[in-house]
Amino acid sequence: MNALASVEKEIMKKQVPDFRVGDTLKIYVRVKEGDKTRTQVFEGLCIARRGRGASANFSVIKESHGDKVEKMFPLYSPTIEKISVSRKGNVHRAKLYHLRKK
Repeated sequence: MNALASVEKEIMKKQVPDFRVGDTLKIYVRVKEGDKTRTQVFEGLCIARRGRGASANFSVIKESHGDKVEKMFPLYSPTIEKISVSRKGNVHRAKLYHLRKK
């Protein structure tokens, strides 16, 4: 096994729940402010997943005070404490980019 594969295996030891596009997620993100760290929750709809292995990403969109906020998170990021599925979705598309405009 080469060095890259062993590093990727080490990164992917983090437990990630099974979620799909269309699910409502709560992402607990570690935020560093000065010398303190706190946990901030970003709750929204998963509109895309891409990539495999350690380089996998997912996009989440939420509406905050009338504006839409979209964030892309690396799936195995060290800043993500935990991901939980609030509600399962029932969609028939792989990408829900049309929700950006609505």
